[in-house]
Amino acid sequence: MVKLNKIYTRTGDKGTTGLVDGSRVSKHALRMEAIGAVDETNSCIGLAVAALGGQALAAALTRIQNDLFDLGADIATPGDDFTPGEMTLRIVPAQTTWLEQAIDALNAPMPPLASFILPGGSEAAARVHVARATSRRAERAMVALAEAEPVNPAALAYINRLSDYLFVAARAINFAAKTDVLWVPGAGR
Repeated sequence: MVKLNKIYTRTGDKGTTGLVDGSRVSKHALRMEAIGAVDETNSCIGLAVAALGGQALAAALTRIQNDLFDLGADIATPGDDFTPGEMTLRIVPAQTTWLEQAIDALNAPMPPLASFILPGGSEAAARVHVARATSRRAERAMVALAEAEPVNPAALAYINRLSDYLFVAARAINFAAKTDVLWVPGAGR
């Protein structure tokens, strides 16, 4: 259980931050870039949840926000043992499987895409599209980290599938409101 009584510690004043194992890294290290991008994704999803109000999709997005905290903890735990434990949070394949099942359920009632869609439509869908784009940046940051240091393969699969989920979720929001905006190639020529 996390208990924070004091928010500032002054331990990062010289440009480093602590990881789960107690080691310290530069705040611009690849690992911190990935953690930061995951945090930004989580914040963008929070904006989408606020725009959705009490709609059913908000609960799914809140579940994902919790998973993203798990993902941040996973990335903040260096090493090559990706076994989850009582005190070690790791993304597990079941979290990605849940995303895949949710994608299939959201996608089922919609017709296949015949065109690319523009990120927009309703406000809620537009916010989900921003979260999708941010999750793709988080994935790029995690892949860059994985090229330099070990990263949990289940975490990489999760962040990859998350952008797919967010795309389909935005599309589902717009489908319900009939507000998808189709790309018109060359429209500005």
